[in-house]
Amino acid sequence: MAWTWRYEKTDGAPVSSADLPEAIFASQGDAESWLGENWRGLVEAGVDQVFLLEDDRTEYGPMSLRPAS
Repeated sequence: MAWTWRYEKTDGAPVSSADLPEAIFASQGDAESWLGENWRGLVEAGVDQVFLLEDDRTEYGPMSLRPAS
């Protein structure tokens, strides 16, 4: 099993850039810990929301990286 994050804009458009890390994790906890440490950099790179994927299955999302208004 591989856990990854999918990065999107608010409208669901994918965000892909050489500046964004393509991180692959062995567990859900590792993926969530990494996001907790790196979400600010993702926002600065233009990411508005993320989905957590286990292989091709969506575990959850969209999860906003922006503060609640």
